[in-house]
Formats: sequence, structure tokens, C-alpha cells
Amino acid sequence: MKCEEVMTKNIVCCLPDDSVMKAAQLMRDSDIGSVPIVEEDGNRILVGIITDRDLAIRVVGEGCKNGAAKIKEVMTKKMITCRPMDDARRALDLMADNQLRRIPVVDNDNRIIGIIAQADVAMRYHQPYKTAEVVKDISEPKN
Repeated sequence: MKCEEVMTKNIVCCLPDDSVMKAAQLMRDSDIGSVPIVEEDGNRILVGIITDRDLAIRVVGEGCKNGAAKIKEVMTKKMITCRPMDDARRALDLMADNQLRRIPVVDNDNRIIGIIAQADVAMRYHQPYKTAEVVKDISEPKN
């Protein structure tokens, strides 16, 4: 299978200057755990990602101006991505090796076109043993 066969395609995005409140509301309303951050409206060039964990630790846990904080202040900037034609196993290995619950899928211009999350793996990747192995590796504490 290719990454494009496993990924979720219809994704919502935010801008770096949007508030963390906007990202949290998108997560709530879309029932998702992360929002890709794009450079500007329309170009979809990926510059970061904000996750529910980022909100919990960097906003709530550190008392960061609550919902008024800008996404660029708390987003994860260093990302690991894959391409749509990459073998899905490569994405799963990257997720497991780096303990990532989701991995953005970008085109050759670094434009986000999808995302692969644990749920996508469970629902679309038809190799139960590998799926279980990836979930275990993602969740297991590293020493």
C-alpha cells in the first residue's frame, strides 16, 4: 500500500498567527488530535503542526496566555513527513521510530495533502500484526 491509500485527505489547517483557541476548537469540532499549520491561506505549505498534547503541555501546563497565545508560539516546527507515493510501511516505521501518533503527507513542494494517524492505520492498513506493533512502539516509553 502507498501512503496516499492510508492517509486522510480532507484535512483542516491553521496559520501560524491564528490563536491556539482556534486550533483547539477545530480539534474539538472535527474530532481530531492535530492541526497542520500552513504558511499562508491558499498555499498549504506545511510549516508546523499543533497537537492536543502541545495544547495540554505548552498552553495549559505552562500557563501560556490561555487561548490568546499564537499557534506559532507552541506548535511543533520540526516535523517528519512522508510523500503520497511512499510505501505505507515507511510511514509506519517513521511513526514507530519517532513515537509519532500522526505523520503529515506532503507533495514535492511541501504542500500538505493528507495526514496518517493511528486511526487511519487501524482502519485502512490491512496488516493487524504490523498495526499492533506500530501502536505499541508509539506508546512505549523510550529510555
